[in-house]
Amino acid sequence: MRPSTWIIALVVVAVFILLKQLGRAKPDEVKQLLAEGGRVIDVRTTAEYEAGHLPQAVNVPLGELSERIAAVAPDKNQPLLLHCASGARSASAAKILNGLGYTRAVNVGSYSRARALLASE
Repeated sequence: MRPSTWIIALVVVAVFILLKQLGRAKPDEVKQLLAEGGRVIDVRTTAEYEAGHLPQAVNVPLGELSERIAAVAPDKNQPLLLHCASGARSASAAKILNGLGYTRAVNVGSYSRARALLASE
């Protein structure tokens, strides 16, 4: 491969990583939202959730979010801490919830990041 191809590939990867980091809640924000009564919502599939989940998380798969969220979180001002396997579905979930009028839906990111951030809670 030519050097210019490597440079382009590295720039693309760097931009991807930067964009992924920018969309996630910061650790201090996660702790603060939990202290304020935040609800942890796992938007992975039911099968993924059943294979292993955080004890405090409720499962609302992304495909069912619009239909089920009102029963799980009727208060649109309650902090909602969203996570999935990689952070992509939880980012989509945050956008959906914001569109539905939820004012404090945040993307925690991946399951492993959520587990690390919420382990002390």
